[in-house]
Amino acid sequence: MKIIKLIGAIFVAIAMASVVGCASTPTQEGTGEYVDDAVITTKVKAAIFNEPTLKSSEINVETFKGTVQLSGFVSGKNDINKALEITRSVKGVAAVKNDMRLK
Repeated sequence: MKIIKLIGAIFVAIAMASVVGCASTPTQEGTGEYVDDAVITTKVKAAIFNEPTLKSSEINVETFKGTVQLSGFVSGKNDINKALEITRSVKGVAAVKNDMRLK
């Protein structure tokens, strides 16, 4: 009977450790959030790529907890505004941080 309780306690401890290991913190994403952010990043990159007026190779996209950061060098203010507009229109984007610079 003690063996069964010990095995049960070990199982519960392992389960708790795995749940806590996947949890997010203010500076680190959880597993589910990481996957969601990867999907958002891919959608934003595809949307920017499909915009013929933008050079997608010059715009970097990173996502953390739904906040998308755009960086890189673009030709003009219109390119910045268009990239921001496209990014905001992507489903799942909570906020957009603009770190793009003019050439």
